[in-house]
Amino acid sequence: MKPVCPFVKAARPDDNTCKRSGENSVKHQVEPENKLKKEVSNSASTSPKCPFGYDSQTFKIGPLSCMVCQALLFESSKCVPCSHVFCKACISRFSDCPLCGADIVKIEPDAELQGVVDRFIEGHARIKRSANSGKQEEETESKPVIYEDVSLERGSFLVQQAMRAFRAQNLESAKSRLSICAEDIRGQLGKVGNTSELCSQLGAVLGLLGDCCRTMGDASSAVAYFEESVEFLSKLPKDDLEIQHTLSVSLNKIGDLKYYDGNLQGARSYYFQSLNVRRDVIKHTSNVPAQALDVAVSLAKVADADRNLGDEKLATDGFQEAIDLLESLELNSEASRLDHRRQSVIEFLRGQLSNKQEHVEPTI
Repeated sequence: MKPVCPFVKAARPDDNTCKRSGENSVKHQVEPENKLKKEVSNSASTSPKCPFGYDSQTFKIGPLSCMVCQALLFESSKCVPCSHVFCKACISRFSDCPLCGADIVKIEPDAELQGVVDRFIEGHARIKRSANSGKQEEETESKPVIYEDVSLERGSFLVQQAMRAFRAQNLESAKSRLSICAEDIRGQLGKVGNTSELCSQLGAVLGLLGDCCRTMGDASSAVAYFEESVEFLSKLPKDDLEIQHTLSVSLNKIGDLKYYDGNLQGARSYYFQSLNVRRDVIKHTSNVPAQALDVAVSLAKVADADRNLGDEKLATDGFQEAIDLLESLELNSEASRLDHRRQSVIEFLRGQLSNKQEHVEPTI
């Protein structure tokens, strides 16, 4: 019988914002959206301004946005007869126009508008004005325009748009924006080498691409993205808690995909790698309850794989170790949300031990 992940029906501590096991956790891997917001420092130029008002740090529904997913248009499609335009994936779910309520007779591609969107993305945040651009007397047609690669700002914008599309289940749009972002970062890596910041950004974006593919049902592509994410994140210093958490989550996601595919040995290997990453973290942050919860979740994953591999003794020991760890945590009154998660995991772990006792009951 094909094994079933023990966290499928419950909110998984790794992905506690998900409704299903195949959906993405954006709580930790959306961190690049924050990190990518750092502006490229250049005292001799002003920050780029978007003519349409789009900004990587603020919410904006502009003229090139889809009113359904609230992200930039992707595969722009026009409703007939009302002519309102949406993403193809978004409007395909409706029989009436979401804006005016008119019956949709048919949907036509709007290649011209999509071309405008694509050109906008290509040029977004790549233009900087000269240092004297603020002086009105120099605002002439011949004023020089400086083109620079400020892809960190552009990357933040793309991640923002991708996450909006992802939340609206416009997955092809999200994947497209993240792919552009990944290529931008790869270009920077080729110029300046494997810096910690760029490797961290690329590792996180690749993880988001893996989540897109996993939700789309493309497990092989998801594994490839997660593995590449692990490769880059493994190059980074081990004292950054967010990086280590993202690394451990990527390892767990590879394990999950192998678990669902019936490859229990492969799943256990990745779960165990994630457990080791989390154990290393907790050695240096023993006073952070969230890290202990991460370790307990990894122990449960490894133990579940052990049970399905037929090693009941090892599985029981793993479940009990996780329970002991969580019961030893001391949480203050302000950590009620974390305590709720802890109790949920403890309840699950105790259930696994009860299942074990039922399974070993002799039948005569």
